[in-house]
Amino acid sequence: MGWARQKQQHHNAAFFWRYLLMASALCLVFFTPLCRAGAENHRNAYATMMYMGTPRDYEFYVAIRVLLKSLAALHVDADLVVIASVDVPARWVRALEKEDGAKVVRVENMDNPYKKQANFDKRFKLTLNKLYAWSLVDYDRVVMLDADNLFLRKTDELFQCGQFCAVFINPCIFHTGLFVLQPSMTVFKDMVHELEIGRENADGADQGFISSYFPELLGQPLFHPPANGTRLEGTYRLPLGYQMDASYYYLKLRWSIPCGPNSVITFPGAPWLKPWYWWSWPVLPLGIQWHEVRRQTLGYSSEMAVVLIQCAIYIGIIGMTRLARPSLSKLCYRRSDKSTYLVQNCLKLVAFWCILAAYIAPFFTIPHTVHPLLGWSLYLLGSFALCSIAVNAFLLPILPVLVPWFGIIGVLLVMAFPWYRDGVVRALCVFAYSFCCAPFLSAAVSKIMVALQLTFEREAFLPRLGESNPPSGFNKLY
Repeated sequence: MGWARQKQQHHNAAFFWRYLLMASALCLVFFTPLCRAGAENHRNAYATMMYMGTPRDYEFYVAIRVLLKSLAALHVDADLVVIASVDVPARWVRALEKEDGAKVVRVENMDNPYKKQANFDKRFKLTLNKLYAWSLVDYDRVVMLDADNLFLRKTDELFQCGQFCAVFINPCIFHTGLFVLQPSMTVFKDMVHELEIGRENADGADQGFISSYFPELLGQPLFHPPANGTRLEGTYRLPLGYQMDASYYYLKLRWSIPCGPNSVITFPGAPWLKPWYWWSWPVLPLGIQWHEVRRQTLGYSSEMAVVLIQCAIYIGIIGMTRLARPSLSKLCYRRSDKSTYLVQNCLKLVAFWCILAAYIAPFFTIPHTVHPLLGWSLYLLGSFALCSIAVNAFLLPILPVLVPWFGIIGVLLVMAFPWYRDGVVRALCVFAYSFCCAPFLSAAVSKIMVALQLTFEREAFLPRLGESNPPSGFNKLY
């Protein structure tokens, strides 16, 4: 009897565990999709836009990906949406969806009726695509962003704001690089209608149109998120801390924004000094902060192949010029005194152009969005390699040719010095350094001129000045 009872207990235990496993499997089947849906679909969204047709399309694509990944790293409680024109490459769309977790909304480019205005800037031709944000009616609130925003902390409290909220980084004109809106097809259709009838637009871009559409925002109250999490109604001005203009930082080299939390940095300055360009730092100190975010999120694997190839080419050039030591001085032919003087001056001009090209050409070959430390290192290697060609071709002393090279290293160190009291002192130090370097640059030019003249005479490049007839051995071109 004891044996039978024990067998029955083992049978009951086995049945219990089988039942528990089946119940767990059913829970996974039925409830996991619901949990996933709840995790992926939110009532609010952070949105940005992407369109094609500018020389900087790839750079803005990289910037958008960094923006999305930085928001995901902050664990924002919202969807990430990209309003992409239909001509955005499919591989970019796949990367945004699969790798960055964004929801891509494809749209037709909105026609810009202001493109014939006298003050119209062609790079803003398609910025009116930003109005599609009002068509995202699946969301209660949308925070619309430009790609040049750098988030320092999560800002989900912005979704508590009203129907339209924006920051006045200019005392009288709010900025459309970040604003909160309530999607509405009624408002969207009315905006399209206003475009068709030619509503006033100061700059012909999204900034001028949206400012004209919400002219009363300056007189509205400042947004303060309710502590109980409720959503406000109406329009509000956002505190400046939600969109800190980088130019405010450069004056004091620190943030002093008492209005609102220091949450987001924006870079609305010159298009060629956006923070993702490697040369923007240390010219603009905040560029390194954007690249630090990229290093932690997207990384630099897409540019490394080109960087390694260029590095190998530059090292090869240095090696070949040291081994071959080519010299243009072997070109000897007969000329009169007048033509000799002319040719010598032309060759001096060619030599200076070669040196100048050695310092300019690397800027156009280095991938624009690499890390500044890597970009400047590759630039210095490239300029040194190309300078070595001029040095060996014209038999020049290397130190005068490299005076600008050392000067560039010095000014980078002066600009990157981290202990300046404020931006004014930093600017004065850069100016003082440049002033002190000017005599060295002038002396280097003089030494190069003397070296070229001596090379022409010593190497019998051309007949010596003052000789009416060259030696008989130079009657033949060889």
